[in-house]
Amino acid sequence: MSNLIIEKLLAKSRRTDIPEFGPGDTVKVQVKIKEGDKERIQAFEGVVISRTRGPQASFTVRKISFGQGVERIFPINSKVVDKIDVLRSSKVRRAKLYYLRALKGKAARLREVE
Repeated sequence: MSNLIIEKLLAKSRRTDIPEFGPGDTVKVQVKIKEGDKERIQAFEGVVISRTRGPQASFTVRKISFGQGVERIFPINSKVVDKIDVLRSSKVRRAKLYYLRALKGKAARLREVE
């Protein structure tokens, strides 16, 4: 009985404006950042290297910033995530692209889907 109540509450909190994306896709995530009493939006653009499903779904985005790899995990249903834009889709053969952490430069490229 309690599982039914939990499912109903989670269904109300789910977002519907999220596009279809998966590992290998290049996305731009608009993140709300609060500084004092002001709020602004900052973009985080990179490759999705993993995605989890379920009621507490999240995805991990990796980018290279000033020669250093940066990864950030975003909960999909979070209020911090303002908008997600899919820029490119790539053909990958794995669900988790953790091997990209060890690659540099041109070796870290993914084959784009037309």
